[in-house]
Parts: sequence; C-alpha cells; structure tokens
Amino acid sequence: MSRAVIPAAERLIIALDLPTAEAAQAQVARIGEPGRFYKIGLELLMAPGFFDLLDVLKRQGKRVFVDLKFFDIPETVARAIRNLSERGADFATLHGNQAMMEAAASAKSGNMKILAVTALTSLDRGDLDDLGFACDVGELVLSRARRALAAGCDGVVSSGLEVERLRAEAPDRLICVTPGIRPVDNRSDGDQKRVMTPARAMAAGSDYLVVGRPIRDAADPRAMVEALQAEIAAALENRA
Repeated sequence: MSRAVIPAAERLIIALDLPTAEAAQAQVARIGEPGRFYKIGLELLMAPGFFDLLDVLKRQGKRVFVDLKFFDIPETVARAIRNLSERGADFATLHGNQAMMEAAASAKSGNMKILAVTALTSLDRGDLDDLGFACDVGELVLSRARRALAAGCDGVVSSGLEVERLRAEAPDRLICVTPGIRPVDNRSDGDQKRVMTPARAMAAGSDYLVVGRPIRDAADPRAMVEALQAEIAAALENRA
C-alpha cells in the first residue's frame, strides 16, 4: 500500500500489551469497529493462544503487526518470516545484520512488510554508550535505515524524534512506524525515554503510530482510540 493512500484510521496501531490472549480479545471487543490495526508481541507470545489470536484478528478483517524483533541466523529468520506471511501477518520486525535483513526480505510474501528496528525508544544516549554505540542516536538510526532499505526491507521502527531526519535523507518509499507515542494529557512515560505526541510525530513524517498503555489504561479505550485517530487525521490534513 502506498504511503499516500493509507487510511487515516489504519495509521493508529493499537498495541495489545496484555498478559493473555483472552484479555487481548476482550480489549479488541471493547474497542470495536474503530480498531483497525493491532500489534501483538513478546508478552502475548509467552502466553497460550498467540497464533490463535493472530488468526482471530485476521478473520475479523484487522491488520496485524507481529512485533517479535527477530534476531537469529538468516535461515531461521527467513523460515519464521515465511510462516508469518502464510498466516497473514501484515508487519513483522527484526534486529540484525545485513544477511538477516536480506533473508527476511526475500522470504516475505503477500502483503507482509518487513520493518528493521533502529534504536528502541526505551534507550537514551547513556544506554547507547553502555551498549558500545559511540555515535549520535540520529546517525545510528539513519545508518540502520539505509542498510534496511538496501537489504530490501520495507521500512523501520523509529522514534518520532528521528523521523524528520529520515524523511529528509531517506527515500520516500520508506515506511516509518513510530512507537513511544503519548497524548499531551498522558505523559507518564514509564520506561519510554524518547517520546512524542501523535500530532508531532505525524507532522515529522511518521506513517504509523504505535500506542499501547494510553489505550490499555484508559477508562474508555474506544473513546481514546477515536480521539487518537481524530488527532492523526487532523495532523495529516495539516501535513498535506
């Protein structure tokens, strides 16, 4: 799907950061029709019913982002991506070197998009120093984005703080998925250190925004989803 024609409601990816597949399905039911795109990740993978949940979401016509950040030998990564493609997953993430990214890109099929993780939004400058990355965070993100595109990946997962620079220097076909999104009135960041509001992230050039806790912890999750989608739509109008 072209970046320009992504429906506004599908640009919000709702993270189902919940302990069980049953809890996740209940949340999907509470949100109802406004929820178009869901992310399922490591927490749910450790509970029974992960792939049943994926199948249920696809039968309901939802788009699904499988966020498992694969990191393994290229052949293993390729087989995992091939299996996910056959189950109808729309997005999948991976860390890794050029060979891993190339293997993932070559193994995808159907509508699957491969996203390379750049720098987690829970990491700040001090964390990157501890991990041995002496370069600037923005330079690290740009380097990984360039390598991902060269390997055949479709896009990256990147903090909104780096998206504007990605848009200025990377090809327009790059899909930018931005986590660490916090509404203005919900800035309890917890372990997220590099965060941004929905409007600012969209103005910077993000294509999709991943929101978890602000929706999960809202008194009315459906109302929160609708409010976020309205903010995204307004930001898109201003960006046009």
